[in-house]
Amino acid sequence: MELIFAAALCSVAVSILLKICKERGFNALQMITWNYAVASILCFFWFKPDLQHVSIQDTPWWLIITLGILLPTIFLCLSKSLQTAGILKTEIAQRLSVVLSLTAAYFVFQEQFNQLKIIGIVLGIGAVLCILLSNRVGPISTENPNAVGYLASVWVGYALIDVLLKYTTGLGLQFSVALNLMFICAFILSLAYIIIKTKTVGTTQNILAGLALGVLNFANIALYVKAHILLKESPAIVFAGMNILVVLLGVLGGLIIFKEKLKLVSATGLVLGIVSVLCLAYAM
Repeated sequence: MELIFAAALCSVAVSILLKICKERGFNALQMITWNYAVASILCFFWFKPDLQHVSIQDTPWWLIITLGILLPTIFLCLSKSLQTAGILKTEIAQRLSVVLSLTAAYFVFQEQFNQLKIIGIVLGIGAVLCILLSNRVGPISTENPNAVGYLASVWVGYALIDVLLKYTTGLGLQFSVALNLMFICAFILSLAYIIIKTKTVGTTQNILAGLALGVLNFANIALYVKAHILLKESPAIVFAGMNILVVLLGVLGGLIIFKEKLKLVSATGLVLGIVSVLCLAYAM
């Protein structure tokens, strides 16, 4: 359980670091770019993917490149959502992307649904709708008109990444190899973009912040995977524990660190989200 808590803490720390750095004038795209440089290196040494025997012809490069573009793009949307909608709503939207992933699994991978999984998906969709609706409540002047769009992009984007990664590994590519290739591709494409756009690889402060972001981001992934390996007989505990802890820690971070307000609609979405995760976990 300590691994799950540590993974959740790292996940929320990524959001907190992004939000604090953005408020202090850091460049989110440069940070995200160098985050993938560290993530690529750590992924290679931690998971030890067999990159030497990757088949140039058989590897689904179009999927790897697509994911290499999506990863930094959605990460940037996450940064924007944190600034406009707050950490509380963003964490819920990100975690409930699993609802869309499972829905896609039904149509794309022909996975079977039981009654509990259907209830979990319905509640999850209700939770996300509450979170999106909460940005429409109150005086228009106090709400950022782009917040709903960024929240929706986080919800849909992380689900799309999950589905594509599952499809990639389904084609025979090992998870560790696919993950490492995605990180490398994301770094190369992001670096090329900022060099073309700014004629620089990034400022020292953005690079250092990006390296710290990369350590936290990869630690989240590595600890979560390790928890699944150690608790392979209880995947539901890992799934539910991780998602619920991230949401709760995100709420605490939003309320305590950033003084965000927990509106009734947001609170309803929070409760529905937690119940949704529990239903989906038991359905597994």
